[in-house]
Amino acid sequence: MSETTAIECIAFRPGWECGLARFFAALDEEGDDAFFHPHRWDKSTLRSLARNAGTDLYYLFVQSRNVLAYGLLRGWDEGYVIPSLGIAVHPAARSAGLGSLMMEYLEVMSRHRGAPAVRLRVHKVNVHACRMYMRRGYRLTPDEGDERLLVGLKTFDRVAT
Repeated sequence: MSETTAIECIAFRPGWECGLARFFAALDEEGDDAFFHPHRWDKSTLRSLARNAGTDLYYLFVQSRNVLAYGLLRGWDEGYVIPSLGIAVHPAARSAGLGSLMMEYLEVMSRHRGAPAVRLRVHKVNVHACRMYMRRGYRLTPDEGDERLLVGLKTFDRVAT
């Protein structure tokens, strides 16, 4: 996926369902669906998310018509104050900093919305992701509901107004 065209960050919207479906198929082929499964990725679900009228956020990093990374902040639609963050990077686009960049973008969006913190869940065996989250300031603790997982929480300093 080494193209010379720019990488753009866009909100997931109608017209990108097939591109995101191809992205998820690549995750499946790599076996990453065991680690990243924030929602179903059938056509109906992707169509619904693309038309999202709620307050949850879904973003893509794209190059031409290729989805390189996917990130989401959700929970606001259900009334939570602290959103849950999820990211995945296409197997062919890894180790280029896109995961950290997506994290930064989603954390900024959380702060912009006034969230006091952001949370995530990660498999303990996903050592690369755990390291990245800890470097970014997440405190990882055991998930009380699933011994295979850790819960990450990053609190934000309040900005003086």
